[in-house]
Amino acid sequence: MRITVRSLLLCSTLCARVSAHWAADSKQQPIVHHQGPLGDNNDDDEKTPVYRTSLLSLHRALVDVPSISGSERSVAILLEKILTDYNYTVELQRLSSTKPSSDENDESHARYNVLAWPGRNSDRTFHNRVLITSHIDVVPPYIPYAINGTPIAPGSPYDFSDITSNTFISGRGSVDAKGSVAAQITAASLLWSSPSIHASDVMLLFVVGEETSGQGMKFFSSSLSNHTSPPGGQRPQFRAVIFGEPTENKLACGHKGILGGSIFAKGKAGHSGYPWLGKSAISVLVRALDKLLSADLGSSERYGNTTVNVGFIEGGVAANVIAKEAKARLAVRIAVGNQTTGGEIVAEGIRKVLRETDEEALGLELVAGYGPVECNCEVEGFETMVANYGTDVPNLHGDHVRYLYGPGSILVAHGDDEGLRVRDLEDAVEGYKRLIKHAVEDSA
Repeated sequence: MRITVRSLLLCSTLCARVSAHWAADSKQQPIVHHQGPLGDNNDDDEKTPVYRTSLLSLHRALVDVPSISGSERSVAILLEKILTDYNYTVELQRLSSTKPSSDENDESHARYNVLAWPGRNSDRTFHNRVLITSHIDVVPPYIPYAINGTPIAPGSPYDFSDITSNTFISGRGSVDAKGSVAAQITAASLLWSSPSIHASDVMLLFVVGEETSGQGMKFFSSSLSNHTSPPGGQRPQFRAVIFGEPTENKLACGHKGILGGSIFAKGKAGHSGYPWLGKSAISVLVRALDKLLSADLGSSERYGNTTVNVGFIEGGVAANVIAKEAKARLAVRIAVGNQTTGGEIVAEGIRKVLRETDEEALGLELVAGYGPVECNCEVEGFETMVANYGTDVPNLHGDHVRYLYGPGSILVAHGDDEGLRVRDLEDAVEGYKRLIKHAVEDSA
């Protein structure tokens, strides 16, 4: 079966049915939040894409279903149904739940990556394809789908025929990253059914856990070792991978690396009236953080300065007691070195600051990080940008070309005002179509 405009429209009906079914079963009460500012609804389009209704129906169905990291099962099942109806061969890749359960086989808490190959009963191979991927988990809290600031109850009928390119659509995940998911599915489906590309050129992957540990992509990457491909029966390699994240429909040349960790300070407790008889761990920690925030931890022309965020501080037991212990948690965005070396360069810079402040009183515990991540942005017809946030790009190992692209702005992605215009979604479909064709042809 070829995917036509008619079949895309029929699939929009499926999206509405599945969304309504989820709404009937759900006991969760969403947080209602009205968005703004919205602007007017004047449509300055010369043409309305024939896929508008199917795209918006798919996007709405995805946003309707809560999928906070660790609880992605429902949206994975939804995608399985939709992609099957879009004539894909779909496989759910089961991951362990983040919720405690006495039964390891308990499906109610299971989480799934969603893999899809164009065509019914198609060859489930990986090697030499262009992988199109994004994530289906979102940050809390759940915010319902809304159009121009008016929440639309999950599963309730909505006529998209009055929608214009300037209509504002909001809700948790509408940007990060269900906007990318909907646009990627639409673009890939239109291409391989035209056929501008062959069905064997591409596959889709939608992963869980990107917003927390990257568990979904790491699991998929590790699973590739269980598959072998000719020649030599080695681990399969993708031609290229297109990652979907909010880049304002600009092609990212890369993004900063990240390093997380904690600084610990030890002191000597005593009466606050006699501070010279003790040693305040808090005072030591504050001095260290002050130096760290003003330190030069490295920079580069492409990525700018390495930055430090102190996101959490705790210490002491009472105001009239000299603090014996204190701790701060950090998130460092790395702009120096490369993906392999950048983390250690910055880690050594942090250690140097702590040694110079009080080597005996201060300790450091770091979580493994990575330096700046480079992506290919030399594709004609795209504006470019550099991102300060982290992605799943470094979590997928392999010698493939990497692209990072998607609709919406990261500046609203985790906020109460998360949303985007219809034109952003439609521009993303066209952008993904160009990018997929380029990746297929460039690596052929």
